[in-house]
Amino acid sequence: MDSMKKDPVSKSPPSRSFTWARIAALLVTIVLLTGLTYMGVSSSPETVSVSQGAHAGQLTMHPCTYPTENGAYRADCGTLVVPENRADPRSRLITLPVTRILARSSHPLAPIFHLSGGPGITNMTFPQANRLAAQHDVVMVGYRGVDGSSVLNCPEVNAALENSADFLGKASLSAYSQAFASCAQRLERSGVDLAGYTLAEQADDIEAARVALGYQRIDLLSESAGTRLGMIYQWRYPNSVDRSVMIGVNPPGNYIYSGAEIDQGIERYSALCAQQPACRARTGNLAASMQQTAAHMPSRWYFLPIKPGNVLVGTFLGLTEATAVDSPLSGPMTLDSWISAAHGDPSGLWLLSEMAGLILPTSFTWGEFASIGMADAQPVERYFSSGADRGSIIGNPLGEFLWGAGGLVHAWPANPGENQYTSVPNSNVPTLLIGGTLDFETPAQNATKELLPHLPNGHQVILSGLGHVDDFESYEPSASTQLLTTFYATGRVDTSRYTPNKVSFTPPTTQTSVAKDILGVVIGVVVLAALLLLWVALRVRKHGSAGRKTSVLARTIVPVVLGLGGFFGAALVVLTLWPALSLASELLRILAPSGLIALGLYLAWTHRDWDRATKSLGLLAAIAGALLGGWLGFTATSGLFALVTTTIGAAAGGNLALIVVSLVRERSARGHGNDPAAT
Repeated sequence: MDSMKKDPVSKSPPSRSFTWARIAALLVTIVLLTGLTYMGVSSSPETVSVSQGAHAGQLTMHPCTYPTENGAYRADCGTLVVPENRADPRSRLITLPVTRILARSSHPLAPIFHLSGGPGITNMTFPQANRLAAQHDVVMVGYRGVDGSSVLNCPEVNAALENSADFLGKASLSAYSQAFASCAQRLERSGVDLAGYTLAEQADDIEAARVALGYQRIDLLSESAGTRLGMIYQWRYPNSVDRSVMIGVNPPGNYIYSGAEIDQGIERYSALCAQQPACRARTGNLAASMQQTAAHMPSRWYFLPIKPGNVLVGTFLGLTEATAVDSPLSGPMTLDSWISAAHGDPSGLWLLSEMAGLILPTSFTWGEFASIGMADAQPVERYFSSGADRGSIIGNPLGEFLWGAGGLVHAWPANPGENQYTSVPNSNVPTLLIGGTLDFETPAQNATKELLPHLPNGHQVILSGLGHVDDFESYEPSASTQLLTTFYATGRVDTSRYTPNKVSFTPPTTQTSVAKDILGVVIGVVVLAALLLLWVALRVRKHGSAGRKTSVLARTIVPVVLGLGGFFGAALVVLTLWPALSLASELLRILAPSGLIALGLYLAWTHRDWDRATKSLGLLAAIAGALLGGWLGFTATSGLFALVTTTIGAAAGGNLALIVVSLVRERSARGHGNDPAAT
């Protein structure tokens, strides 16, 4: 009877390589990687060039829409062809973008040409255009050197700043200036005529656009550094301008700022602090307390180094606006950090240091910044040769930083704009000057003393408790809109809707609380990532593998935590041990999250009993796939969101690589007569 029993099955049924779960995983990873590739291609800046046969003054427009704070508005978009250097009859041609947001009225008033600040910042962004478009076309003409076919990018300067140990350190200031010299030489070798990048040429670009668009007279709305361009345009073309409004006025010679004026601004804040019991209880004299803290700047917050120069630069940026429009950079919040530091809590100063280091390197198109800034080369050189502001409360940190302690003047080639508009001529154009009592970048008294006397038809409005341009645009929008539209329509100055801004030194959110929240989240995510890795590793050690459910979780959800934990952990190490290494480093942002994700994916995939060769192949595949996917994700977007796309790309790439290894391994096992399911 026993001989009649069937032999037990000695071999399991052959496994299927393409299970439904594996097919779904393949599809998801391929879709994710394809999507990241598309994002990277679609987000690449369009290459703008001069079409064959084009001529100077040629304007080509087509219907489009423009995004404003009130939705999309009907517009015309196109390009304007202009000479790079009008003083050179053989100059090459360049193109500039032009956008005209169309007035909603059937009988519009004069068009408004908007001139944004800078230098080194695009002129094609104006979300508040809807406030003026009821009765006016709103026109934006790109700035040569920033917008259009010729962009004066200086990666040398970006690199020098990203690798700076301290923005105001001698080595950093020297490297910064040398980077500008290298950039200028490279641009000139590539055929760029830097002599064509001046305020006068930009003013001529606006005039060329006015003519091409068929306008007889235009209104101007200029902001911050753009007010200098507005001045020069109405000096050069007085018959083309109907009315001009300047917000945050910057007369000639004021690209350098002034330590004395910064002190006056701090004293105004100090007086406001003394009027508020909560602030007065924390410091008897805010200005004196800041001077004492600046002289004995804390070097660390816990284990995190504080860069003194970056703190001072970040402080100036923080003092620019008096409202919370740019939170956490606002005047009251920044001053709260200094008060807290005087009481032994330097967390806010650390945040200012890090924000300056992250924001400034990529804030400007540095070549255009230098070319336009050279309009003030003479006053800048006089300023630094006279010893600058050594005795002021915090010095003149942004001026010293932006000019490389004067080194930029000699590093960048001189241009025709240096001596052209060093003094202020008279102008009969009806002009409205707008400033704030707490504006550190363009103090209102400069416009009062240096520009208003030369404007027979000029008016000035100084708004109580406000800072720079962002404050004007965000504080009581109905009031600012009425002020602008009434002046453009009638020439009258109507401030009837304004109420004074009440500066509060007890903001609901502080920089110290933000710093502590950031540190807490960073450490929490790092610890969570470590615990998740340990959990998967212990399951492999105990059970031989992670198990189906754990593996699915560890290959889909857990990589998000591992990516963030990897980057945050690397950031803590870098901030502590190598503070000169930028957190914006491409290598750091790809390697740190991708490496930890690769390790997590490998642990979720591997089996304790597999041979060493299989394990090694899987680990290498996970690392290679995660790095390639991470790079793809990093290049797909920019800014903070790049960390998310890097994590997604690393997880997709690592998973795809491990699926391929599994398929190859199973096919190899079947070829040798082995059962993949058993092995």
